[in-house]
Amino acid sequence: MNGFGVRRRVPGLRREEVAQLAGVSVTYYTRLEQGHSRRASDEVLLALARALQLSVTETEHLLDLARTPRTPAAATDSGPETVSPNAQTLLSLVAERPAVVLGRRNDVLAWNELGHALIAAHLRADAPDHPDTRPSLPRLLFLDPRARALYRDWGQEAADYVAYLRLISGKYPDDEALTRMIGELCVRDDAFAALWASGRVGECVAGTKRMIHPHAGEITVDFQLWAQADRPDQRLEIYELRDDPEGTRTRALLDTPAAHVAL
Repeated sequence: MNGFGVRRRVPGLRREEVAQLAGVSVTYYTRLEQGHSRRASDEVLLALARALQLSVTETEHLLDLARTPRTPAAATDSGPETVSPNAQTLLSLVAERPAVVLGRRNDVLAWNELGHALIAAHLRADAPDHPDTRPSLPRLLFLDPRARALYRDWGQEAADYVAYLRLISGKYPDDEALTRMIGELCVRDDAFAALWASGRVGECVAGTKRMIHPHAGEITVDFQLWAQADRPDQRLEIYELRDDPEGTRTRALLDTPAAHVAL
């Protein structure tokens, strides 16, 4: 920043610069940074977010982290999740498209036939019906070689998943099952541990996935995630096959009996 007129050795703002941009004293900002003050108002937090040029998602995460110690809430239910009625209804209405219902920990709570065939054909179709066999997409992505091989851009897929888990961990800090899963993945997979240590926060709600499918071959699908009004912590993920010869071929291959049988 030109206003401070000092050549810096490392990129980023100094503590004094952040404090000045946010309109707070350096002493107060230092206490916040070091966790010695837990009473920052939303106005101060938003000013800090602007000074640090945080994204909307990163700002939301900052507010979640700051509010947790001073706004006690009922303990998050760490037990098995159930599919919301709204998500179940929507899932039944998109049978012609691959779709899955995801819980807040990115467990698959339900999927339709095409959704199962697209993302986890090697698992039983009824796996989401039972809490003890319910697919965990983060565990599949990092620990299951077949799921890992499904994504041509695995590195980006992995980074997006970890960024979302960090966002959710701020919203549900007392979800013991979520904490256990993150700890397990940090221990069992070096790539996850490195991504978690990066501190990135994000939520990818739409985009494109390039996949190498065991039955359909190399395919490209678009996707969108929809939060449910009756259960905001559940999301319906709908995949859209391209409206071209490749999409037509992919749909036909996913709809064959072979694509619905656990390998």
